[in-house]
Amino acid sequence: MLKTVAPYTAKVFGRAIVMPNLRPPVTTTARAEAYREEILAALPAHSGFTPLMTLYLTDHTDVEDLALGHATGVVTAAKLYPAHATTNSAQGVTDIQKLYPVFERMQRIGMPLLIHGEVTDPAIDIFDREAVFIERTLIPLRKDFQQLKVVLEHITTSEAAAYVTAEGVTGTLAATITAHHLLANRNAMFQGGIRPHYYCLPVLKRESHRQALVKAATSGAKMFFLGTDSAPHPQADKETACGCAGIFTAVNALALYAQVFDEAGALDRLEAFASLSGPAFYGLNPNTKQVTLHKSDRPCGEIKPILTGNGQKILSFTPDVPLLWHMD
Repeated sequence: MLKTVAPYTAKVFGRAIVMPNLRPPVTTTARAEAYREEILAALPAHSGFTPLMTLYLTDHTDVEDLALGHATGVVTAAKLYPAHATTNSAQGVTDIQKLYPVFERMQRIGMPLLIHGEVTDPAIDIFDREAVFIERTLIPLRKDFQQLKVVLEHITTSEAAAYVTAEGVTGTLAATITAHHLLANRNAMFQGGIRPHYYCLPVLKRESHRQALVKAATSGAKMFFLGTDSAPHPQADKETACGCAGIFTAVNALALYAQVFDEAGALDRLEAFASLSGPAFYGLNPNTKQVTLHKSDRPCGEIKPILTGNGQKILSFTPDVPLLWHMD
């Protein structure tokens, strides 16, 4: 799978924050370094792509190893998954208080905390889990660690957009937004039947939330930036009785974002969202290479399925609206 999909990301992007929720998860600096080498080995020669590695936080994260990984440049950030919140998160955090020593060290060394922001309480409706997480967990966490840099990953609600808009002025809070959450609402999962290729976590929300995300992404506010959360799964694993969560957008992600910004009359703000605001938050220099997007007069053709080396088929995200943008 890695050898099949990594070249698509490397063709479009100069670097990417790499998620650590593998099986087994990337919980140590040594494993992050090994995974980075696996990614680089899967790329075409002279690709120039830079994977930015993250550690998967658990109740028992070794704070010294985490600090060493950051100091040596192996690890860029740490990712918090509430246990059982999403794909391969069973070993995630069960009690955030257990990680307070880790957060204290991260705050001191300037290491960003990336958060999958959902509660996993079964009493909470799945469509409300992000908003409840902000109230129950994120607000108290940021009160206790006011200088800790936090990225609320792949936000999906108007509540998240409003909170980050208000609090992002501090310079310590930002949010990523995926292309699929900008282009689809929860109706897409059920039009004409169950459509598993629209199933992701956090799950798609109602139209008013999608509109709030578009407004945030295209606002020009530097606390919002691109994060694809691209997740390749074999078609057979999606189209089954208990299909896995994740949407694969690596092939056409920039074209999808361009579609959104064009429809919002905000193409002049796309470059900052895609290429400038994220690096600035992470303390990185912008990439020097450029890519060019083109708009067609007629909808672009359907993306063909991708086949892995062992014959598994991966389908790319295709929005229900005609896609007019493409990259050479």
